[in-house]
Amino acid sequence: MFELLVLFFLLVLFFLVLFIIWRINPRKYISSGTVASAYDAWTQDKLLERLWGEHIHLGFYPLGKKNIDFRKAKVQFVHELVKWSGLDKLPKGSRILDVGCGIGGSSRILSEYYGFNVTGITISPAQVRRARELTSHELNCNFQVMDALDLKFEDGSFDAVWSVEAGAHMSDKNRFADEMLRILRPGGYFALADWNSRDLDARPPSFFEKLVLKQLLEQWVHPNFISINEFGNILRTNKNSSGRVISENWNSYTNPSWYDSIIEGIRRPFAILSLGPNGIIKSIREIPTILLMNWAFRKGLMEFGVFKCRG
Repeated sequence: MFELLVLFFLLVLFFLVLFIIWRINPRKYISSGTVASAYDAWTQDKLLERLWGEHIHLGFYPLGKKNIDFRKAKVQFVHELVKWSGLDKLPKGSRILDVGCGIGGSSRILSEYYGFNVTGITISPAQVRRARELTSHELNCNFQVMDALDLKFEDGSFDAVWSVEAGAHMSDKNRFADEMLRILRPGGYFALADWNSRDLDARPPSFFEKLVLKQLLEQWVHPNFISINEFGNILRTNKNSSGRVISENWNSYTNPSWYDSIIEGIRRPFAILSLGPNGIIKSIREIPTILLMNWAFRKGLMEFGVFKCRG
């Protein structure tokens, strides 16, 4: 009995410490600068890269299939979105803009497997430096620091625009869509995947759901979430869009990523331990947010939206 009480006390103490770590210095969105700072820090400590590889985004898990490697699922996600969006119909040498490219994982796949000429942009200087370090000179990839709400490209500069899990960091979703569709040539391909909330006007969140959404916004520098239908309508009514926008909810394909992202720490403990005490604290800090994300997506409070249209 005494041993059980001690174990219970230690568990309570662990979760209390975990909560305190989590609540210290929340990563609230203030401006694009806070997004850049957060991703600079994540990139420089290399925790995410060592745990999850070159892709920070979620993976794709075909229905009914289990025991899929987390990192392979991330690569599979890129191929599935390429096929679903129609980018695989483009010829080699096509100009692709990767908006929110991270450390260049998707950009490298688009260049290596499909022969595209890829330009990746991110708000984080550290991500650009790391993307350049990881990219072979044989690949047609280049990376630039740039704000997605103010793209420094001429109208119609690209044959396709690609963006994965970047839109949730954008304070102005209309301008985000405007800029991407502006630089897409007429008839070009648009492929985007993002975290969306359910339609909160049609089904208002409960008190508990509001608390969850607040934490999801404040922990990972998100200004706001909008629904799949809302962003689809933004694309549909844009003057540079063909008007035919197709969207889907890929929750069932991507949800296993949340648990896998934690399990990777068990599979690769030295990835954390090698970073020292600071790396351990940082890895523990992310666990509550990942668990909340898993709950929100599993319950349908959040939805993983994919979008495709033509310029």
